[in-house]
Amino acid sequence: QVHLVESGGGLVQAGGSLRLSCAVSGRFSSVRTMAWYRQAPGKQRELVASIVESGTTNYRPSVKGRFTLARDGTLNTVDLQMNNLEPDDTAVYYCNAEVTVINGPLKTDLPLWGQGTQVTVSS
Repeated sequence: QVHLVESGGGLVQAGGSLRLSCAVSGRFSSVRTMAWYRQAPGKQRELVASIVESGTTNYRPSVKGRFTLARDGTLNTVDLQMNNLEPDDTAVYYCNAEVTVINGPLKTDLPLWGQGTQVTVSS
């Protein structure tokens, strides 16, 4: 069964760095997009950064210049490098992917979510 495997996260002081990784695992045909979202306590989940098959990336304004989303050649794995972290970056970070699964004559587009990983930035 296709699923996402997340790694990284943890506790860091303000100004520090962390790296999050996410890989699509299982049987699938292609990955159309991959992204990281985050959700802080009492707040809605928000998009942090995304990347599509062409390699085009998109970042929320508050992380531009600090976060970098990069993929391997086939967009099966992405890394989110987070530099100059701020206390407001504290949240649970979730990986998201839009994948295509082909099973015989059936082609299905699936949205996948990871289980989430905690990022805590102390002041």
